[in-house]
Amino acid sequence: MDEFIGQLRMLKAWAGHPSITEITRRVHTTWRRAGRPRSEWPARSTVGNCFQVGRRRPNTDLLLAVVHALVDGDTAALSVWRQALRTVLGEVEASGRVTAYDRLPPAPSPLVGRDDLQELAQAWLRAQGAEGVSPVVAFEGMAGTGKTALAVAVAHRLRTKGRSERPVLFAHLRGAGAGEPPVDPSAVLECFLRLLGVAGERIPHSLDARVQLYRQTLAGTSTLVVLDDAADEEQALPLLPEAPTCRAVITSRSALPCLKEARRLPVSSLDTDGAVELLHRTAGRERFAPDASAARRIAGLLGHHPQALTIIGRHLRDHPNWDLADYYRESLTVLAMEGGVRASLAASDTSLPAGARRLLRLLALPPLDDLDTRAIAALADESADRVRTHLRALVAAHLVQEVAPDRYRLPDLVHAYAEERLSIDEPASRIRQALGRVLAHYRTRDDGPGRNRPGRPGGATARTRFPHADAWEEITRPLTRETAGSAAA
Repeated sequence: MDEFIGQLRMLKAWAGHPSITEITRRVHTTWRRAGRPRSEWPARSTVGNCFQVGRRRPNTDLLLAVVHALVDGDTAALSVWRQALRTVLGEVEASGRVTAYDRLPPAPSPLVGRDDLQELAQAWLRAQGAEGVSPVVAFEGMAGTGKTALAVAVAHRLRTKGRSERPVLFAHLRGAGAGEPPVDPSAVLECFLRLLGVAGERIPHSLDARVQLYRQTLAGTSTLVVLDDAADEEQALPLLPEAPTCRAVITSRSALPCLKEARRLPVSSLDTDGAVELLHRTAGRERFAPDASAARRIAGLLGHHPQALTIIGRHLRDHPNWDLADYYRESLTVLAMEGGVRASLAASDTSLPAGARRLLRLLALPPLDDLDTRAIAALADESADRVRTHLRALVAAHLVQEVAPDRYRLPDLVHAYAEERLSIDEPASRIRQALGRVLAHYRTRDDGPGRNRPGRPGGATARTRFPHADAWEEITRPLTRETAGSAAA
C-alpha cells in the first residue's frame, strides 16, 4: 500500500503538482455530476490523507476519485490504476490471513541424521534466558532440508520436558509461500493475543502497541513460540517473547543475522549415511537387495537433499517394476523436480530481487563446478560490486554456496532448476553473449578452464553434466581457432 501511495505522489507531480484544495474541488465536481449527495463529498483533509503512507485500510472509492482527478478523466489510465489497487488490496487481505494455533502440529516420525542439531537446539533452549531475553533458536537453510520437521520435533521434546506441558503458540508465516504474501506480523499478534485469552476490544490497532501487550501477556509464563517459515527478521522480531521463561523456535529459508540473541543453526543436506538411511526408510531396505551400493549412488546424485531423497524413495517404493539402474542422473532430477523440489525452489526464487534471479539462471551456464566473482561479473556483464550484492542475496537465500573466499557454486538441484528457468527467462542471443563473455574472460587469465584441473587449490572443476555443451562448443570454436593447442583451446 505504501508503494501504491508513493506512485500516487509521483502521479500528482506528473500532473503539475495541483494543490490538495484543487484536487478536492475536482473530486467534488466529478461526484456532483455523478449525482452523489453532498454528504458523501470528502473534506480537504480527507483528500490530503490519501497521500499519506502507513494506511492499511484506505478508502478505495476516494483513492480512485483522486486518480481520476489527476489523470483528467483518462479512462485507460484509470483502469490501470484500478487494477493496481485491486492487486495491492488483495495482497493486504492475503497477508492478514493467518495460520496460528495454540498447539503444535503432530510430531514427525524420528528424524534421520539430525540428532546433533536437536541436541544443540534443546541445550540452548533449556538454558535460562539472561538480561530479560528469551532463548531463541533459528533453523536456517535451503528449501526442502527439513527445517519445519526439525523445529516441530524439537518443540515437542521441549514441551513435554518436565511435569506439565508448557503453553505453545504456533504460526506459519509464509515467508516463502508461492502465490501468497508473507503474513503481516500485526495479524499474527492479533491471533496470538486472542489465543492467550485477550478480548478483542482490548487488542490495540498499532503494531507497537500489540507487541507491548503481547509481551506483557507472556511475562511470567513458560510459553513456547514456534514461528515457521519466517521471511526475514522484520517479520519475526515483533513475534518473539521477551520473558526469560519463554522460548522461541524459528525456521527460515533466509539467513537471519539480525537476530543477535538467537542461536542460528544451519540445516544443510544430510551426510552420506543419513541420506542412505532416509532412502532405506522411505523405499524399504529390500528394494535395494539387487544392488546394495545403489542407495549410496542415488543419494550422491541427489546431493543428499532430504526432500529429493524422500520423493525418490517413494517412487522406488511405488514403482517396483523400475530397475535400480533406471535411476540415473537425468531421471532422478526430473522425478525430484516434478515431485515437489521445483515448487520449493521456485518459492525461494520468487522472493529474490530481479538482478539476483537473473544471475541465478546465468550461473547454470558455464560447465564449471564453481566460479569466482570476476568470472561471474563477466558472465552477468555487471560490475564486481553489483555482482557481489546479488551473490549476497543468493547466499542468504541458501541458493548459492560460497565454497571458498570469493568462489561460489550452485547446489546440484538448484543448478537443475536454474537450467530450466534459463531457457524460459533468457533469450538464446543473451545466452550466447554470456557464454562468449565468460570464455573471453578466461582466455585472458592464467586460471582458465583448461588449466583448472581437479585437485588444484582454488581451481574450477568441470561439471559432468552440461546441457549447453553444444552451445559452448559452438561459441568456443571461432574464438579459439587462432589459439588451437593453447590452454584456452
